[in-house]
Amino acid sequence: QVQLVESGGGLVQPGSSLRLSCAASGRTGNSYAVAWFRQAPGKEREFVAAIRRPNGATYYADSLKGRFTVSRDSATNTVYLQMNGLKPEDTAIYYCARQSNPITSTIRNTDRYDYWGQGTQVTVSS
Repeated sequence: QVQLVESGGGLVQPGSSLRLSCAASGRTGNSYAVAWFRQAPGKEREFVAAIRRPNGATYYADSLKGRFTVSRDSATNTVYLQMNGLKPEDTAIYYCARQSNPITSTIRNTDRYDYWGQGTQVTVSS
């Protein structure tokens, strides 16, 4: 079993930055991907970014590349999502999720992730 706990969400003004954290515990394994997804009210959950272990390869939604950065701290089993230049349309619940033994073609697929955190709310509003 793997437990994922997100933190770092909040209410910010447009143009601000936030850093979300996803702390993993349990049997994390050696080959997996941790991804960030988000879900806005009335919309489907969408892929944001992911990072693989062990090679550290990163993946982004095309629309978010350049504003969002995913990184990891292997010593603490924590994955971060740095979000810059936040816009009102970034308002959503942000979830982290884990996929074992991923392949590149499944990185963005919601249904390939078997562990999910509880989510953290990000609200961008003036």
